[in-house]
Order: sequence, then structure tokens, then C-alpha cells
Amino acid sequence: MKNYSKFKNNIYSQNGEDGVIQEISRELNIDNGTCIEFGASRGKDNSNTYSLVEKNWRALYIESDENRFIDLIETTKNFKNVISVNKFVSEKPGKNDLNFIVNENKFDKDCDILSIDIDSEDLRVWKNFNGKPKVVIIEINSTIKPGILNYHNEKVHGNSFSSTLAVAKEKGYTLICHTGNCIFLRNDLVTYSRLSKVYIYFPTLLFDRAWLKKSYIVRYIKHKINKYF
Repeated sequence: MKNYSKFKNNIYSQNGEDGVIQEISRELNIDNGTCIEFGASRGKDNSNTYSLVEKNWRALYIESDENRFIDLIETTKNFKNVISVNKFVSEKPGKNDLNFIVNENKFDKDCDILSIDIDSEDLRVWKNFNGKPKVVIIEINSTIKPGILNYHNEKVHGNSFSSTLAVAKEKGYTLICHTGNCIFLRNDLVTYSRLSKVYIYFPTLLFDRAWLKKSYIVRYIKHKINKYF
């Protein structure tokens, strides 16, 4: 059964996303594409799209923290193909929602790749976004096993695998890989992918259960500490 697990490889990404993105971009024949990433942090740090920027992709990077944004500007200063924005992305409609920020910067809302990593309201932000990117990479709380529905809240941080799948289905996307992040492909493009039909009908088979082990929970926490401090 064909899937993308064997393509996992890191250049700047944390859990193999770079390799998966490279393969799906090849299958979709995307060259010099467009991408949006938030929170972009310092640019290179665990980035799902920085390797694409180095290949001359146009990018919109959004980061809310002022100190990390200063580093982001420094990291991308030699790339004229990058627009960097220091804003907090809100899940609520208004001047801080993703729709407004993308339109304000005259960027393509139907970009090739959208990467979402804000450690909180990732799922609600995506749910309320009216763009239709080809590929969506969204962080989830992979320590929550499939079958449990959870939106980010004060008691349980992060969004569950199953809640994210439900939103993706509603928005017209198919899961193609789970790396700790969920990677989705727009439904009209699935025929161009290598994904076997069994995974389309039973996406839970793609869940990497290693994340449920204690050692992976500790690694997840350390990853967040290393990213932001």
C-alpha cells in the first residue's frame, strides 16, 4: 500500500515534513510555488517551508513574537521572495484573522502550501480560512489517540487527530501523512498522488502511534521548548 512515510526527511523541518513536501510537490509538478507559514518563528527553526524559500518559492511568513520576528527578518533578509509580517493570527474574524492578513499583503490565498503551527487555535484558524491551498500542514496534539474529539482548550492543549480530520473532510481535504503534524491534500488533487485508496477510506491507518508512547510525549515537549526559547 503506497503512502508517504518513506519520504520523511528533514532539512529544516522537525519530523520529516521536508521530504514529504518535496515528493508531493514533485507529483503535483509544482515549481517555484507559493507558501504561507505561521507561526514562522525565526525562519529556519523547524520550518516546513524554508527549504522551499531557498528554491525561490514566494512566501508569506507570519510571526507574533517581536523578538523571534527580528530574527525572522534577519534570516530572510536576502530573500526578496519573502514577505514577513509581525502579527498575531486570531481564530476570530477581524484584522488579525488569516483572511485579512493574506488579503492585506496581496498574497495568494489559494497558495500551494499552507503551514500552520501556533500551538493553540491552529484548527479554528484553518476552519475559518476561506483560501483553498493545495497542501495544508497543520500541527496537532499527537499524544491524543484517534477517536477522541478535542479542540484546543485550557484543560487539553492542542487539537486532536480526529477533530482535525473532521474539519479537513468538511473543507474538502484528504489526509496523506501524519508526522506529528497532519499533512492534507485538496481532494481534487488526490488522483495525482501515490496514496493508496485504503488510506483515503481509512485515514486513521496513517496515524503514527509512536507518538502515543511516553518517550514521544517528552520529545514533543522538548521540541516546543527548543523552538521558542
